Amino acid sequence: MASAPNPGPSAATAALASVAAIGIWRLLAVAAPQLAALALMVQTENDFGSRLGFILSWGMLNFFWLALLRRPALSGALSLTMVVVLVLLSRLKHDVVQMTVNFIDLMMIDRDTVAFLFTIFPNLRWSVIVAALVILPLMYALWWLDPFRIRRVPALACKLACLAALVGYSIGHPDEAWRGYYDDGYLSKFFRSGVTAVSDFMRYGFMESAAANSERLNMPLVDSCHAAGRRPNIIMVHDESSFDIRAADGIKVPAGYGDHFKSYDGRQRTFLAESNGGPSWFTEYNVLAGLSSRSFGRFAYFVTRIASGRVERGLPLALRRCGYDTMSLYPAYGAFMSARSFQLSTGIQHFYDAKDLGAKDVEPDSFFYDKALQLMGERTPNKPLFSFIYLGANHFPWETRFRPELTPNWRAPGNVASIDEYLRRQAMSAEQYKAFIAGLKKKFPGEPFLIVRYGDHQPEFAPQILEPGLDEGALGKKLDDYDPRLYATYYAIDAINFEPVKSEAVMDTIDAAYLPLVIQEAAGVPLDPSFAAQKDIMLRCKGLFYACKDGAEARRLNRLLIEAGMIRGL
Repeated sequence: MASAPNPGPSAATAALASVAAIGIWRLLAVAAPQLAALALMVQTENDFGSRLGFILSWGMLNFFWLALLRRPALSGALSLTMVVVLVLLSRLKHDVVQMTVNFIDLMMIDRDTVAFLFTIFPNLRWSVIVAALVILPLMYALWWLDPFRIRRVPALACKLACLAALVGYSIGHPDEAWRGYYDDGYLSKFFRSGVTAVSDFMRYGFMESAAANSERLNMPLVDSCHAAGRRPNIIMVHDESSFDIRAADGIKVPAGYGDHFKSYDGRQRTFLAESNGGPSWFTEYNVLAGLSSRSFGRFAYFVTRIASGRVERGLPLALRRCGYDTMSLYPAYGAFMSARSFQLSTGIQHFYDAKDLGAKDVEPDSFFYDKALQLMGERTPNKPLFSFIYLGANHFPWETRFRPELTPNWRAPGNVASIDEYLRRQAMSAEQYKAFIAGLKKKFPGEPFLIVRYGDHQPEFAPQILEPGLDEGALGKKLDDYDPRLYATYYAIDAINFEPVKSEAVMDTIDAAYLPLVIQEAAGVPLDPSFAAQKDIMLRCKGLFYACKDGAEARRLNRLLIEAGMIRGL
């Protein structure tokens, strides 16, 4: 009897033989990045929508590298490296400004950004070099170990399919802007924000403006400013993270706490900022350019970088037209958010950053006040001066005590430690401001000064104490809707040897963009046509700017400035 034919090796045996032939290490080189990405998705993406966004984004990255390199191991490793870097940068950014990285960060990389990073991280160059020396050999090893070759056309087709699906999903289920405050969903939010950012840019560019029409500003000659009476020196003080904390229930404050927020006439006035918790440069744009950061929509976070060299309108330029010299004292490096180039665009002639001033890390307010007194003494004789003093001592974190030796008699009111530290720093600021006023009187006897202070935004903990019953998402929505309760700080007007001019523009509550107008009115400086047009808006809208008519008034003014050549390329 003939023996049964040999059926040959089983499918499982064949598979094992195939694995053995390829080599377990080579297969692991291909699988490891995919498994690591899966673990990262589970760790950082918290719902179905964000995980779907992660999968589509991951697929798009992988198939991009596959279409370019054809090797899945190297493509997966490169994709994983990019995602890990994105996660680390997002966490760093969230620690600093409570927002994660989005696609616009990539769009806005420029020389100032690179210069700033290398300035604050002096060892970054060596870190990059060392990382490259480690990663490049690993990438070569993956290139050599990878046993597979993927055809480029199918890889490109898969990449386009992932892109189409991501765009469709992002349009059908747009990621709300307030989710940027959540410390999660890094990859999905980054790519979904890219869809909305590109869409917004195609619709209105970087900045919203009304459609072109025949309306024009009648711009004056350079020497057409004739102020009545003696022009005062003007000082504008940026009071970092300061607001009247009594707006929250149950907070204990020291005796006399509210005096710092009052003006020379005893009145306390409200300043509606356009940022909360961190981005002081929003308010920097407001008070120098006299315009709204909200006109930049999703690009508002980069407002000073975008406006640099493009928005040539503002308080310093208006004052220079009236014979003022202008200077600014800045507590960080000038490359940060393009502060130096932005302020020069708005008319600042002499910009002194932390390096110029010799600042070491965070300095108390008295450091900048003393430097201002010194620089004021070096100004052109018999010529009025505008000084912008940008303070930073009350910046977070408040979990550590800042320069406790400067307040030896301080007694904590009895709140949680971070709020008591915040109040201590406010008390320190108030005392050092009084010393600055005394220094002005002593060093410049008889000279007139108009001093205007403002809180640039509320501290990052303010929403939690103002709305204690809301979770992070609900607070994010309120912030996204610009609830005035979460944006209200203060502005105060003081004077030395000068009586501020009475004006209907000096209202009890103003949007931040109106502060340059208020200063010019209080100083008795004639308004140029652009500020005259903005004053009409202010009076019609009762102190509101972008919120008036859902942004229509702000868009109209932007168009007038574009036609007048004050805004270009936006």
